[in-house]
Amino acid sequence: MTPQTGAALLERRGTDRDVTASAAPAPRTAVRPPAPADAGPTPPARRRGVPRPPGRRGPLWLAALVAGALVAALPSTMTAESTPVAAGAADYGLGVASDLGVTGDMEDASVRQGITEAQARVRLEELAASRAARTPATVLPAQGRLTTCFCMRWGSMHYGLDLAGPLGTPIYASTDGVVIRAGRASGYGNAVYIQDADGNVHIYGHMRYYDVQAGDLVRAGDQIAKIGNEGFSTGPHLHYEIHRGGMTGRPIDPQEWLAERGVHI
Repeated sequence: MTPQTGAALLERRGTDRDVTASAAPAPRTAVRPPAPADAGPTPPARRRGVPRPPGRRGPLWLAALVAGALVAALPSTMTAESTPVAAGAADYGLGVASDLGVTGDMEDASVRQGITEAQARVRLEELAASRAARTPATVLPAQGRLTTCFCMRWGSMHYGLDLAGPLGTPIYASTDGVVIRAGRASGYGNAVYIQDADGNVHIYGHMRYYDVQAGDLVRAGDQIAKIGNEGFSTGPHLHYEIHRGGMTGRPIDPQEWLAERGVHI
């Protein structure tokens, strides 16, 4: 090879390198799309902050929460107001209680005071002075049908007579005496207690109305009340009971007591 030829060859190789280098692709650079012309500055990322205090309305919110708690604490069951009873039925003592038993304990504190048996004897002395001139000495306490005697009933002793009659039938004092108690009594609804001259206590029960009070003197045949249906009662009637010798004395058969004095049922 001649020197001229070798130089030409070197020059040719250098030219090839330049061509190859210029033909190699340039490295890629990420190109962002142009932002819209009307876009503003990019907002900063949100950060979760601490809740703001309620400010001036804080006391109002607290009061509302306390009120709600008080309402929730109220009892779930409230006492319902009873439906008023028709005046006509109430006035005549219409009731639905059953005659399961009679205790006769006075309910009203003012009624329980009454008068003592000693005071009753003093009043009876005033009454005895005019007794001989008056008749009759004993009467039937009410006109009605005998429905229950002084006997066993429903497995227990019934210590009196039941005389059934229409509502409002007059009730009379069966003998002279002095009223020692009158008013509400357990089992009887209303009751009148009269002590006679022998110390016996006559009990009249279940009436709606009564016309006497403690301390009144009554004579045989005086109207003292009207038949009702109060207390433990299955229908309008008078419960008539006698205790020998006082309030706590032994109950005796009123039918026999009346018969001994000429009054028969």
